[in-house]
Amino acid sequence: MRVKADKLKEDINLLFNNTMVEQLTLLDALQRLGIDHLFQEQINTVINEIYESESNSSSLYEVALRFCLLREHGLWISPDVFNKFKGEDGSFNKDITNEPRGLLSLYNAAYLSVNGESELDEAMAFARHHLESMSGSLKYPLSEQVKRSLEIPLPRTLSRVDAPYYIEEYKQEKACNPYVLELAKLEFNLLQRLHQQELKDFCRWGNDLYEEVGLSYSRHRTVEIYLWCYTIHYEKQYAHARIILAKICVLISLLDDTFDMQATLEEGRKINEAIQRWDESAIPILPVYLKKYYVKLMNIFRELEDELKQDHKYRMVYSRKAIQTLCRHYQQESEWFHSNYIPSFQDHIKNSVISTGAPATFVTSLIGMGDEVTEETFQWAIGCTDAVKACSEVARFMNDMTAFQHGKNKLDAASSVDSYINQHHVTGEVAMAAVGKLVEDAWKTTNQARFDRRAMLLPLERIIRLTKSMTLMYRGNINLYTFTSGNKDKIQQQFIEPIPL
Repeated sequence: MRVKADKLKEDINLLFNNTMVEQLTLLDALQRLGIDHLFQEQINTVINEIYESESNSSSLYEVALRFCLLREHGLWISPDVFNKFKGEDGSFNKDITNEPRGLLSLYNAAYLSVNGESELDEAMAFARHHLESMSGSLKYPLSEQVKRSLEIPLPRTLSRVDAPYYIEEYKQEKACNPYVLELAKLEFNLLQRLHQQELKDFCRWGNDLYEEVGLSYSRHRTVEIYLWCYTIHYEKQYAHARIILAKICVLISLLDDTFDMQATLEEGRKINEAIQRWDESAIPILPVYLKKYYVKLMNIFRELEDELKQDHKYRMVYSRKAIQTLCRHYQQESEWFHSNYIPSFQDHIKNSVISTGAPATFVTSLIGMGDEVTEETFQWAIGCTDAVKACSEVARFMNDMTAFQHGKNKLDAASSVDSYINQHHVTGEVAMAAVGKLVEDAWKTTNQARFDRRAMLLPLERIIRLTKSMTLMYRGNINLYTFTSGNKDKIQQQFIEPIPL
């Protein structure tokens, strides 16, 4: 299969020299099929050519697709390009409501808006209204694409997770290229074989770890953790980065469960003290049940550092610092919980954007990447600003809204929704709406980061994927990390079932 795939890549390379419309269609297909990483150099060249070229297209589909692709690649394009489809009163012309493909493209483009672009918010609402009204009369594959986008818009979709659906749909499209389709199938299956073996080895490692540390209260989440890390790094060249991230995420998960489900207030303080010291000399202060975990934490970090090149070893220090920061914020939540204190909404967010674990996860995701990641990248990542903070906000708010809808149990600390209700004296419905708006604001911050951080677009893509993974983990208003049965279909699709050739 590998020889065949390499030959197909050579054939597809010739397609990058076509017209702008054909290039746009090709780039869109490669992204949605999850094989754009195989042509990154060619895509970068073409996207710059498209950006520098004038477009006089009168097709809503083409204009919106160009808008989408340029913004996703960190190239600014004004929403004024959609003015040609509006009347003198500024509202969209009615004739475009007869173009479902164009409306879908407009709808998805609007989700790449940044703060202050109310015209794109209006475009989103306009397109959504008409897509919902016509959804029952659309034909396959457009009907399925509209259905999925109305649930999770394309710019918030993980291409690797969506690829099996789109592979099936792509062959029904007029622009389908048989070489591209065949490569997408082969590449999915080739990577799946790699992931299958990795997952087997990782589950064996994880089971041994759970047995060694003996924390009976902890949740065994090796498969779910691997899936999460895989959404950030699915490419073959990031296998080492993927496994480093997955191993450290298991350690973080055990720490999280300890604070959430087991540790008393005083035990939490001792755990935090030991994590801040990060040295075997802290073992005596720990509760007996945590001593083995702490030793494994130290040992695994040393083992992972030994695997790195000499000039990359500094990266483990950033992961350690991120976990120390995370632990301090776990302890703050514990202090609040044990004193029955509901913090102000602002204080809650300041603490809980860190306690989501998203910043520590992102910092750790960079460790096994190549020289495209520098110490400057780590300094930005651990600073938890712009896209990193936005990812944490999306994670926190989606988690809290899901939990609020399903009701609390007695071991749950006050959520951001609870803090909002308590501070502003409003109903749950009002608080949910306010927090939901903050999710959208965070996504706009993420979109802005593509322009502000274009020089580090490759590592930025990792935090964007982590943000996108929240739509997978909280789909259907269920926490699918906690209630794992809801993700069995995705696990089977990604790691068990090959694409028929």
